[in-house]
Amino acid sequence: MKQEIQKEKAYTANAHPLDEETLFIVSQTFKALSDPTRIRILNLLCTAEHSVNELAEKLDLGQSTVSHQLRFLKQLRLVKFRRAGTTLYYSKDDDHVINLMNQAIEHAAHH
Repeated sequence: MKQEIQKEKAYTANAHPLDEETLFIVSQTFKALSDPTRIRILNLLCTAEHSVNELAEKLDLGQSTVSHQLRFLKQLRLVKFRRAGTTLYYSKDDDHVINLMNQAIEHAAHH
């Protein structure tokens, strides 16, 4: 009985039409997760913070490519940074999206 009520609440919460801002944010979130480079960056940031140079080196990418992707992820509040002297260290900023990405990775691993 309790499980039926929870299912009904989940369905009811999703039954309302989405406003334009919510639609945009959701679509941008999935856009962020649709790019292999951004997935690789987020995957590294799941375990520890990294500078742009560290990410570029570990992913064998150019610094400008990494910076561009981090800028996109920062706009969506998926990553955040802290400054230490002249170096910026990036880390994950949203566990919801990281969990979504990890579930997709687990799903892919089972195939």
